[in-house]
Amino acid sequence: MSGLLALLDDVAGIAKVAAASVDDVVGQAAKAGAKAAGAVIDDAAVTPKYVQGFEAARELPIIWRIARGSLFNKLVFLLPAGLALSAFAPWAIPPLLMLGGAYLCFEGAEKIAHVILPHDDHSGGPDGSHDIGDPRHLEEEKIEGAIKTDFILSAEIMTIALAAIPESTFWMEAATFATVAVMITAAVYGAVALIVKMDDVGLYMSANSPLAVMRWLGRQIVKGMPWVMRLLSTVGTAAMLWVGGSIIVHGLAELGWHGPEEFIHHQAEVIGHMFPEGMVGFGEWLTKAVMDGILGLALGVVLIPIGTKIVGPIWSRVFGKKKTGAHH
Repeated sequence: MSGLLALLDDVAGIAKVAAASVDDVVGQAAKAGAKAAGAVIDDAAVTPKYVQGFEAARELPIIWRIARGSLFNKLVFLLPAGLALSAFAPWAIPPLLMLGGAYLCFEGAEKIAHVILPHDDHSGGPDGSHDIGDPRHLEEEKIEGAIKTDFILSAEIMTIALAAIPESTFWMEAATFATVAVMITAAVYGAVALIVKMDDVGLYMSANSPLAVMRWLGRQIVKGMPWVMRLLSTVGTAAMLWVGGSIIVHGLAELGWHGPEEFIHHQAEVIGHMFPEGMVGFGEWLTKAVMDGILGLALGVVLIPIGTKIVGPIWSRVFGKKKTGAHH
């Protein structure tokens, strides 16, 4: 009997340790995911365009396939690569993080340039989807393009998360990393599905609700969704520049150049104390975010010609051959 009680006690102890480990994993994953907020918002802002131009019945299946591809990217490619970096080359994480930050700055600056500067719209984007004779081929093409774009954004998210995960055992880091991958994928594509189907929800409410106020609300949802999409795009762009700039500044400090980080920190303290009492912390955060964003925009503007004239064409040649060959 005493042996059985001792065994039960051991099992209870193991269960407590396991529960604590799960709590640690989820807590660390949540913190790591929060660090990647800018790239997550960007991911959620970018993805809805890939289902524009398709029938409503195809929207959720397309989002599901992109989400599945995103999770595959994270768990099969990025998770092992991240764990290998953490174990064998932790010195490479800050430069890779800065590379991801530079990409965020480039993307944000390019979006602003696209709005401000004259350009043509012959990019083969989703708005021209109705001109394509083969919707099934177009769908496959869009999903493939979305998963490739997601790979870049997921690499940023997972690198940022990797840097935020505290040093621990291999299995704890692996579990935390996997949890980040699942949580972020579910959050991003759950939000995307909700955003994409909100106009259908509004149409249904406006046409079928027995209450006048609900029909009115449905009409407002339909009218408001284009504005929501624009707001999401604006917030995503601002977040990219702010987070990208912040990553660069912090990375420079880790590499030994503390000047930019100390300058921004000092200015944030000075300007923050100009805010009313009780809002000093918010003033400091806002000042830092704005200064990081300005730096991110400046870096992004410098990177636009490099990205569009050099990196972009190389990327298209390396990853575009298969698609071109499949076409014929």
